[in-house]
This record gives sequence, C-alpha cells and structure tokens, in this order.
Amino acid sequence: MFYRSHILIEMSSDSVVLGSAQIRERFQREIERLGLTQEVKILDTGTFGAGIPSPFVVIYPDNVVYAPVRVDQVKTIVEEHLWKGRPVKSLMFTPKQGMETQSFFPHFPLAKEKRVVLRNSGHINPAEIEDYIAQDGYLALGVVLSQPPEDVNEIIKESGLQGRGGAGFPTGLKWEFTRKAGGKEKYIVCNADEGEPGTFKDRLILEGDPHSILEAMAIAGYTVGAQEGYIYLRGEYPECARYLENAIRQAKEYGLLGDDILASGFSFHIKIRKGAGAYICGEETALLESIEGGRGEPRVKPPYPPQKGLWGKPTVINNVETLANIPPIIRHGPRWYRGIGTPTCPGTKVFTLTGNINNLGLIEVPMGTTLRELIFEVGGGIREGHGLKVVQTGGPSGGTMTPDLLDVPMSFDTLPKYNSALGSGALTVVDDTHCIVDVVKNFCEFFLHESCGKCTPCRIGNKRIVEILDRMTHGKGEIDDLQKLTVLGEHMKRTSFCGLGQAAPNPLLRCLDFFQSEFETHIREKRCPQNVCRFGSRKGNVAE
Repeated sequence: MFYRSHILIEMSSDSVVLGSAQIRERFQREIERLGLTQEVKILDTGTFGAGIPSPFVVIYPDNVVYAPVRVDQVKTIVEEHLWKGRPVKSLMFTPKQGMETQSFFPHFPLAKEKRVVLRNSGHINPAEIEDYIAQDGYLALGVVLSQPPEDVNEIIKESGLQGRGGAGFPTGLKWEFTRKAGGKEKYIVCNADEGEPGTFKDRLILEGDPHSILEAMAIAGYTVGAQEGYIYLRGEYPECARYLENAIRQAKEYGLLGDDILASGFSFHIKIRKGAGAYICGEETALLESIEGGRGEPRVKPPYPPQKGLWGKPTVINNVETLANIPPIIRHGPRWYRGIGTPTCPGTKVFTLTGNINNLGLIEVPMGTTLRELIFEVGGGIREGHGLKVVQTGGPSGGTMTPDLLDVPMSFDTLPKYNSALGSGALTVVDDTHCIVDVVKNFCEFFLHESCGKCTPCRIGNKRIVEILDRMTHGKGEIDDLQKLTVLGEHMKRTSFCGLGQAAPNPLLRCLDFFQSEFETHIREKRCPQNVCRFGSRKGNVAE
C-alpha cells in the first residue's frame, strides 16, 4: 500500500522510559480519528544518538523532526502537519551548539559524525527485515557466500578493523586463528554484555539495527567454518532481546539464517543467552563460562578462545560494535574503510557522552578525532559554563584525561602514550564542581561490587581501597593513606587474575598523580574544597 506520509517514532529503551509508547498510541488514535489510516503509516525506529533528544518523531517525506515530544503535543502535530499540511514550527527540533548537521540530510547525522556502525539507527524500523534489506541489508552475506572463506578473511584483515570492545585486537587476525584451528565444530559469540558505567552503545545498536549483527555473525561463521553462534546479552536489556528474537525469526523465514542459507550449502544458527548482570561476564572467558552454565569467572589464558573457547572448541568472540562494521566493509571494500580514521587506526568509533556535558548520548566519529572536538564541538561544551576538571575515557577501567590533554587524538594507539585507553568508548565528563576523591571512591565502589572474588588481589584490594577512601571523605584520613593506596593499586595491577582487577586501580592511581593536593586537603585540613564530602557532624565541610 502507498502512504503519503511515514511517521518514525523512537522506541529505544531510553525513549520508552520517557513515554514513547504512549506517544505512539496517541498518534494511532489521532490518525484513526481523522480518517488518515490509509494515508499515514507509523513506524518504530532506534535512537539518533546525541543528535536528537528523546523521544523524537520524524515525518517523511517532509524530513521534519519533532523533539522532544510530549503526549499532549501529538494532537496538534497530527491536525496541523498531517491533516492540514502545516508543520508545527514551534515544536520542531532546533539544533544546539555543536549539533550543526550535514546538509544532505537535515537531521542526521551531526556535522562531525561519520556513521558506519550507526548507519541505519534512527533511519529504519528495526522490527522489519524489509527495511534492513532496503538499505542493502544481507547483501554482504550474499556476496561472501560466493567467495572462498580465506578471501573473506583477507578482506577483514586488509581493512585494519580492530576490536571495539576495548582491547583493540585485529579482528581479521582473530578470525584467522579460529579458521586455521583444528576441528569441525566452531562457534561465533557476540559479546553484548556491556556493564561499564556510562556505556550503552551496544544496547542502542541492537535496538536500532539488530539485523546488522545477525548478518555479521553469519559472515564470521562462514569465514571461520562455524555453523552456530551465540549472542550473550546483558540481562537488563529486555528490549534488545525482543528485537533480536524477532530479527532471528524473520531472517530464518527469509532463508538468511538456518539451514542451507541462500541455497549455498552453508548453515548457520544463532541463539540468545541472557546474562544475570555480572560485570565480570564482559570478560571473554568469564562470558564463555556463563554460556556453558558455570559461574562467571575468568579462565586461565592461554589457551585463548580462538583455539579453545566455548565447550573447548575454537571460538570467535566479537563485540557488538565490531560486528556492526563487517557488512559495510564487505560491501564497500577494505580500501574504503581505511580511508576513514587514521592510517594506523582506521574506521570510526562510537562514543557515549555522559556527565557534565550539554549534548548527551551516542555519537560516531572517525578514529583520531580529538577529545576537544568531542567535548566542545559535538558535545556542546560543559554544562552551565563550568570548567572542565577531568574526562574518564573508556569507563572507570579506562583512563583519566585532564584539560591539558584535550588535543590528544582518540585512538587505540595514541591514548596508551598518556596512560589512558579508548576502552568501550564511554566518555564521562566531570566539571570543576566535583570532588575528585568522591568521584574516585564512586568508581572503586563499583569495582568492589563487581569483583567476582576469584583472586585475592582484586577481592581484598578493592575492599581496602574503598575503606581508605571512605575514611578520607569522612575526615579520618591519614597522610600515609596516600602511600597505602598507591601500593595497593600497583599490587593489584601486577597480580590480579584478569583485566577487571588489573584495571580497577587505574582511575585511583591517575587521580593521585593529577590531584594529589586535593587528596591532601581532605587529610590535612579535614575539608573538601568542593564542599561535596561532609566531615563530622557540623553543617558545612569542616570537621569538629
């Protein structure tokens, strides 16, 4: 059926919390009331990221964006725009600072963005496979099924794609290790268990474009010789599970998953496994233990998963963002992909902007974009005109960047030179009204809560660090506590069993270097310069 107008309504988890389901229902009622059901079609879509506040509504073919939309505004939009043909200017979205958009598509993406991973998010209905196919979806899978697996593997290697989960390991090399491993039984695992505070990119990718992950997993399976895949999904992501289950069902109906895909003789099946909220299960071997039904604790490495992974069989484990890059690389070629980003770190990176920044949300920019560009151009600067104190990159386990490092390019090979890390892409911006001791204590409390307890350095080290910081914020700190914190942190980095314990002291050690005077003020003067930590029983921040 031909419709003169299409309404795209954001239905991500964030927007549902803000009332998008009620907005959708009201649009349906108003359209029916005015007899427009044969002329106007309502579609769900994913998020636009930081570009548009939630919940948003886009009306095609007019390219008009209303955001953020309230339920009580729907009647006006339907009557004026859809019935009378007069867009409601007072309700239309107006870009803020740093949100100037590319002219060819007035609302998507932002001027600084280069969308590869988020190419379809906010642009298609993620619940309809036809929408994905209309954007060349599953074309890459059809292309690779006519090529030798080793040729496909070479394309990924030549692209220079690195794992976007944090480690940055070359994806093509990981696939090659598994492809060359012995045995007929192999697995593809999608790591969708993001538990890093401030990180929600995987959720929004899965909610906005689930078929891209299924297609990428099938391509990976064909390349390495696997016929079965698992998506390990964070248990707190029910909307993702709903979209993925629907996408798997549709792909099977279209012959794009299951047995004998596209009459090629290649079969590939995907199952979903839900986690139980344990941060440690984002570590690849703990994730495998959880899929197998065991306790989520890391394994001894080597052997590594490409040789001995799920149920002892060769296994490829890729992050959601990594997999989302695969179909466009196949379609456009490795040279195209290498033309984005930097020569040593090609492609794009999806960042989540959180904290004291004006434009919050998800953005995708070329690798090598500086921190200054991300915060002050894309992010619109610090809220309420405050100064920048620190930026935590890659979540609490990533790295700490101070204002003098704003011009450092954001990439896997540059940040380690400054004892920082790209990590998962979470950027937490902290302004100068915050107490750094309180911020660090908050991070350390998270790691204490999420430690699996397998090894003593992490289990006990995190506890002692939190105890010392807690004393410090209550006016009971002693000057030798600073040395104790340093020794504990360095010991954890050297002796913890897995990456969680090794990375947990990072924000503490970095902030001890950058803000030692602030720690000393809490100890010597028994006060918090930012008036955040409340010492003693008196009002104010000075202990009795």
